[in-house]
Amino acid sequence: MEKTPVTTAVRQLRAAKVAFADHLYAYEEKGGTEVAARELGIDEHSTVKTLVMEDEERHPLLILMHGDRQVSTKELARVLGVKSIHPCTPETATKHTGYLVGGTSPFGTRKQLPVYVEESILALPLLYINGGKRGYLVSIKPEDLIRVLHPVPVRVGIE
Repeated sequence: MEKTPVTTAVRQLRAAKVAFADHLYAYEEKGGTEVAARELGIDEHSTVKTLVMEDEERHPLLILMHGDRQVSTKELARVLGVKSIHPCTPETATKHTGYLVGGTSPFGTRKQLPVYVEESILALPLLYINGGKRGYLVSIKPEDLIRVLHPVPVRVGIE
């Protein structure tokens, strides 16, 4: 078994005394949560993707979504009271977070970004989220996610 990659996400989790388990898998370009879930033998619904988006003023934000759902950017914009929300380009996402797309973690981002989470994620007994490197997820309890990131719960997921 490979040892834990020491990413800025892992450093933040350790500093916050979060209990987490490592899950390394063979990363596939554009494979997303479907590949991670398949490789790790877990439910894609409990894999959480970290999406980097911006509003029309180019203010960045993170939205955490179930692996098997999409974000309604129209609904997210309405909830946030902005005109529009759109996904960042991979280059812009890396600039905001310090992570490569496919390895974006909400923990240890380069800049402190507002974090929104699909409300139902917080009801999962355990969630699998990127640990800051492609092919690397960590499993944590939702209460630790809340304690460390203080995300704003929203309902913007679509199947």
